[in-house]
Amino acid sequence: MSENHQAKVLAHLKNGKTLSQAEAINLFDCYRLSAVIKRLRNARHDIVTHSEPNLNGKGSHARYELKEWQA
Repeated sequence: MSENHQAKVLAHLKNGKTLSQAEAINLFDCYRLSAVIKRLRNARHDIVTHSEPNLNGKGSHARYELKEWQA
């Protein structure tokens, strides 16, 4: 995990977008999104986790969003 991933994920969230693990892999080659989110939360960023169903109808996955970000 790199600080570069943290910067890219934070910039994405600050643009008002949400992010799932699959999107983080495709966009940033980031395979440990939950660890990046934990570090961002430790840096006092208010990130909320939403649970959404998987496309195959089995189980769910996390989608992250920066709460009340204002540019």
